[in-house]
Amino acid sequence: MTTVAQRYAELVEAGELQPDPEQAAAALRLDRLQEELERPEPAGGLLGRLFGARKVERPRGVYMWGGVGRGKSMLMDLFHECLDVRAKRRVHFHEFMLEVHARLREERKKGLGDPVLPVAAQIAAETRVLAFDEMVVNNSADAMIMSRLFTALIVEGGVTVVTTSNRAPCELYKDGLNREHFLPFIALIEHRLDVFPLNGPTDYRLERLRGVGTWHVPNGPVATEAVREAFFRMTDYPPEDSAHVPSYELDVGNGRSMHVPKSLKGVAVFSFKRLCAEARGASDYLAIARNYHTVIVVGIPRLSREQRNEAARFVTLIDALYENKVKLIATADAEPTDLYEAGDGRFEFERTESRLMEMQSAAYLALGHGEE
Repeated sequence: MTTVAQRYAELVEAGELQPDPEQAAAALRLDRLQEELERPEPAGGLLGRLFGARKVERPRGVYMWGGVGRGKSMLMDLFHECLDVRAKRRVHFHEFMLEVHARLREERKKGLGDPVLPVAAQIAAETRVLAFDEMVVNNSADAMIMSRLFTALIVEGGVTVVTTSNRAPCELYKDGLNREHFLPFIALIEHRLDVFPLNGPTDYRLERLRGVGTWHVPNGPVATEAVREAFFRMTDYPPEDSAHVPSYELDVGNGRSMHVPKSLKGVAVFSFKRLCAEARGASDYLAIARNYHTVIVVGIPRLSREQRNEAARFVTLIDALYENKVKLIATADAEPTDLYEAGDGRFEFERTESRLMEMQSAAYLALGHGEE
């Protein structure tokens, strides 16, 4: 069985990764965690764990934090791919919390008291290992339940948590409303998970975009090839297998979903027509911005007066991406300042032009997803 440390060493040997002591230390810890998790369940197994027949001490989890492009998701990929455990799950943290709130609503309908504990029990019954991408807490609804939820999952349910974040544990939900209710969660993370900073000298995400660019004019084969190359660089997906890039049905709330034609490793590809010519609202764009660190939009046209609705939706889309520090790569018929020269909402579009220019800057591209 391949281990995390072996795969990491192979990538360094092949020159795909630069030697990085912090990455190497995290890889060794994940390697040890893989070994611990793959050991056979003690007598009593899962049933004993759930029904209290025997208290089983589960392996400590891992919390990897650091700047954008420092290899956090890469190490998570290696861990999840190498781990030979059936009841494992990798999920974007925002998606997981949306699911938790949906389960809580169902439990509240039963009127049986605090719904957090039964929801945690449901998750623990399904999963031994939870691997989260990009843990970030930016609303009080999540902050209020996280201490109770994760205490029940980790301490009582025996779930092992591995997560990445752009922030150190003590910086989560900083200056948030009623943060005192969130502090026990930080204490839980620091007590139950091993914390590894990853702030090495190489920003792999920026390195992969180097020389590719983010705004390609005009629409056509050359621009299409440029964003195609960017996608494969960002995802490590083999270009020769492009026909099999996975798609995804993204939950955008209220029982609705949006089809994402290409969705891989936090990168999504859309056409302008799908995003802005169809009836879309702010909640759709916010779901995209929270779930993807990079969005590729192809076929942005020069907008006319008759396309004021499309222009208004585009403004809302860019606001959501900008406020969540999502990287935008696009093909368009014009530069941002020439996209929408006249029509209703022209004044509001000036802010979008400014944001589109800033989103191409090195300073913006160096920001982590979701950073304020």
